Amino acid sequence: MRIPTGSQTFSKSHIQYPRGCSPLFVTHGKGGRIWDVDGNEYVDYVCGLLPVLLGYNDPDVDAAIRDQLACGISFSLGTELEIVVAEKLARIIPCAQMVRFGKNGSDATTAAVRIARAATGRDRIVTVGYHGWQDWYVGATTRARGVPQCVRDLTHRIAYGETAAFYDVLKKYPGEVAGVMMEPMNVTEPPAGYLAEMKELAHTHGALFMFDEVITGFRYALGGAQELFGVAPDIAAFGKGLGNGMPISAVVGYEEHMRLFEEVFYSGTFGGEALSLAAANAVIDKLEREPVIEHIWRFGAALASTVEGLIVRNGLGGVLGLLGKPCWKIFDVGDHPSASKAEIRTCLITLGFREGLLMQGSHNICYAHNDADLGASIAAYGRILGEMGELLRSGKLREALPCPPVHPVFSVRSFPSRLLSCV
Repeated sequence: MRIPTGSQTFSKSHIQYPRGCSPLFVTHGKGGRIWDVDGNEYVDYVCGLLPVLLGYNDPDVDAAIRDQLACGISFSLGTELEIVVAEKLARIIPCAQMVRFGKNGSDATTAAVRIARAATGRDRIVTVGYHGWQDWYVGATTRARGVPQCVRDLTHRIAYGETAAFYDVLKKYPGEVAGVMMEPMNVTEPPAGYLAEMKELAHTHGALFMFDEVITGFRYALGGAQELFGVAPDIAAFGKGLGNGMPISAVVGYEEHMRLFEEVFYSGTFGGEALSLAAANAVIDKLEREPVIEHIWRFGAALASTVEGLIVRNGLGGVLGLLGKPCWKIFDVGDHPSASKAEIRTCLITLGFREGLLMQGSHNICYAHNDADLGASIAAYGRILGEMGELLRSGKLREALPCPPVHPVFSVRSFPSRLLSCV
């Protein structure tokens, strides 16, 4: 094998799929479905790890890319497209007075952290959630190999919903915390007043308040979770759905902080690459013109409601549940006396492949998912959950697994009653 792990992303590689019984390589996608190299068709609930917001081969985005391709891709100077897309983001995102672009979410979150450190003259960062592969974050996880200890020591991970934990870090390191980078929501609803209190704590102690909206942006609401919850951060990172699969991200924020980019070094040859900007321009237009967000919430709610009913009907309520917003529901998996949560999750995913569903334990909904996809998914889940219920009742799930259980890369999100990882 010429490529370590066989893929460019841990969560797309063979180490994160049931070994020997999973599709590993894709030939093409259309709408809300993909086809593997063996010709198998799947309703896709991974959607490229969430960037495919509109669906594969969206006609408006593809047309915008083709039109720009006729003019060029990367240039020797900036382009008008950079200004056009920045203006649109500033119009729809509450905190976006100024904008800088990148190619992936890690670019944007890392740029935000660098600004926080420059603005405050401090080094320590508090994190809540998953924020990418860069040293400042991953050094505080179990995937820290290759990250210097001095870097690891500057990041402090706390659980979602715990303002007391944030205060404890601020109290332990007075005048040293540059900012908090947090997912405004992942699997659990923010407790009443939680986001506003986190912001107040940060500001009271001279730190910046930052949102990682790489997933929630353009999915929870047009202006992201900060619009949905009514709490605007100082700086925010956006990505994934912004380009419907094209590599583009953005760090946005209030002018007083973003102006620091005139001194802070954040520079990449492909930051203003025009095909991705053209895609982003078309995506934003479609989000404003059509009921994209309403559809993914409605579709996700219909799917989740049926699946939750099937979970109860098949006696799986003690080991399976769905958490999160309808547009991005994640399976909460627990242990059973006869099988571990890793084995149960592996069984769920494996049976999904057999029944024509591509998933990793979540419902990543796109605009192209339609009634046919919903009907096929509901029928598939009827068979999947029925079989899982029988296997657990008989104590035979473990021996029925066709492969070893899959274990996550590392744990990144806290669940109310159990812990599941989903990177």
